[in-house]
Amino acid sequence: QVQLVESGGGSVQTGGSLRLSCAASDVTFNGYCMGWVRQVPGKGRKGIARLTKAGDTNYDASVAGRFTISRDNAKNTLHLHMHSLKPEDTGTYYCAAELSPPCRVLAAEADYWGQGTQVTVSS
Repeated sequence: QVQLVESGGGSVQTGGSLRLSCAASDVTFNGYCMGWVRQVPGKGRKGIARLTKAGDTNYDASVAGRFTISRDNAKNTLHLHMHSLKPEDTGTYYCAAELSPPCRVLAAEADYWGQGTQVTVSS
């Protein structure tokens, strides 16, 4: 059982930046496809960034060019660097991991989930 723990959420103004982190308990962290999923109150979860085992990255159009996903295999940690934040980026951000292909994180599907961290962007 993989445990994922997010951190780094908070409140920022429009145009600000935040870095989210996700610490994974599994030492084979680099064998997982990882990603970030956002949930807005009253709406379903939406996958916004994915990092495959091979190191390929994919982003939802709403965050492409502003967000960057990365991983530190030595520290079993996944990051989401968020820049030029907008009020519509507000939501709960979940770290997600999938062990076996296909990697469905951008479809907001995964084997393992973190507890979520809140991001609030004010105008």
